[in-house]
Amino acid sequence: MSSALIDELRAFSLDAIKAMNYDTSDITDATPLGPAGVDLESLGMAELGLRIEDKYGVVLAEEDLERLASLTLGDFLAEVADRHTGGGPA
Repeated sequence: MSSALIDELRAFSLDAIKAMNYDTSDITDATPLGPAGVDLESLGMAELGLRIEDKYGVVLAEEDLERLASLTLGDFLAEVADRHTGGGPA
């Protein structure tokens, strides 16, 4: 997977998270998206998923969102990039 794509996805995701009124100042690739990290709730994950789908055409199904929320930002970005390049869901 392309590091340029990961960088683009990271910037897009952080902008989307910030637009949902979450503090992004301390978020790194090692930060969990769910509790003890960004603390995105189910609606926040759904919103992020829809934004990614609209921009990149990567569908994050509703049944995937709970599992994806347990990932770190870096793992989430890797999965989205993999799906974007045709790898499909893990």
